Amino acid sequence: MQPITVAELEQHLPLEHLRDGSIFGALSPRGVEFLVNQGTLYRVEEGERIYDFGDQGSSFFIVCQGSLSFLTQYENECYHTRNVTFGEETGYVSMIALQSRSGYAVAREDSIILEVSTDLYGRLHEEIPFDFGIITLNLARDMARTIIKLRQTLVKNSIRYW
Repeated sequence: MQPITVAELEQHLPLEHLRDGSIFGALSPRGVEFLVNQGTLYRVEEGERIYDFGDQGSSFFIVCQGSLSFLTQYENECYHTRNVTFGEETGYVSMIALQSRSGYAVAREDSIILEVSTDLYGRLHEEIPFDFGIITLNLARDMARTIIKLRQTLVKNSIRYW
């Protein structure tokens, strides 16, 4: 992962475009700028891992451009559970649950991602509490959508008992 500057990000996409993504939706321009300026931006190449199974869940990653895949590890096997696209995140569940990563995230294509650490997430709460509430709601919605998709997949692949 190659760290990049906000100016390099803006060469590819204006900051106001980020507000079209589900995680940034309804955040104030100040809130978006705070996260982008205080977080860590990375350029990742196709096939590059963002984090690995067992890593500490001390941050989450928002896709600013491109896409990622998340693979869950279970009994020494890896299972693709979801794709993460523009404006979506990966890693929030581990961070909020205070658990290590249950799988790994990998770039599906050349991408730009924003890392939001637990410290930055807490500082957003202190400095811009309204936007903290909005992003927390957006993260909860993203989690709920993921749970619904996973439940549908589970049901589709389950055996009917009655």
